[in-house]
Amino acid sequence: MEFTELIQHRQSDRRYTDKPVEKEKIATCLEAARLAPSANNSQPWKFIVVDDPDLKDRVADCSASLGMNKFTFQAPVIIVVVLEQENIFSSIGGKVKDKVFCHYDIGIAVSHFCLQAAELGLGTCIIGWFDEKKIRELLNINRKRRVPLIISLGYPGAPVRPKKRKSLKEISSWNTY
Repeated sequence: MEFTELIQHRQSDRRYTDKPVEKEKIATCLEAARLAPSANNSQPWKFIVVDDPDLKDRVADCSASLGMNKFTFQAPVIIVVVLEQENIFSSIGGKVKDKVFCHYDIGIAVSHFCLQAAELGLGTCIIGWFDEKKIRELLNINRKRRVPLIISLGYPGAPVRPKKRKSLKEISSWNTY
């Protein structure tokens, strides 16, 4: 798939078939995330693949509140993204520049994961609404670690939707604000 076609195809999927996701495809997505760039090559991430059905449903339960994210129960896999300690250079640089580089790094790695998944015919949805404390407890994640995002993963159960985006003129300018 050409890159332009890939970014037009990738969407937040909220419906999945019951077809299991092959471990080789998950590993390919993890490899894409592993190769993502990061500030000072810090690589401040760990991806926990949750594919045990009972455990996956318990993680899904942590994201399905106030009527949100109930589709996570349909997804055969949930990827839990753990923010690991960034290296000293990235940490100091972030303090000097008043930026949290590790958050950008996680976003880039997750984007790589999701684009790779789309190329393989898989659907994803990046989720930020969940009970982080409960997920940390379920997966034995050190309480000092943060879980900024989870990703639902599976074969899409709905067709690709047309993109609704702001115009290029609304989101860009040349040489001045």
